[in-house]
Amino acid sequence: MNEDQTVSALGALAHAQRLRAFRALVVAGPAGLTPSVLADQLGLARNALSFHLKELARADLVTVEQQGRNLIYRADYARMTGLLGYLTEHCCQGAPCELTDGGCAAC
Repeated sequence: MNEDQTVSALGALAHAQRLRAFRALVVAGPAGLTPSVLADQLGLARNALSFHLKELARADLVTVEQQGRNLIYRADYARMTGLLGYLTEHCCQGAPCELTDGGCAAC
């Protein structure tokens, strides 16, 4: 991931409803969710959720697949991992480290 992609992803997640939607898609796993199921889970109007899903898709944080008459949204785990990797890339001043619950073990 580069800096522009990181800014785009963080910008997309910097809204409470989009963050909630993304987290719900992460929990849903590879099966993903339809917008109607996701809207019901989050208590959002479907048109508002549609706007938020488009922003997440524009930042490449989610993928969308047409299955018959339904759209299936899924979290893009590779992109999420790339974002986390970019954010932690130079932890420990570039030296290899192990992340623990409390942060970097070497820091």
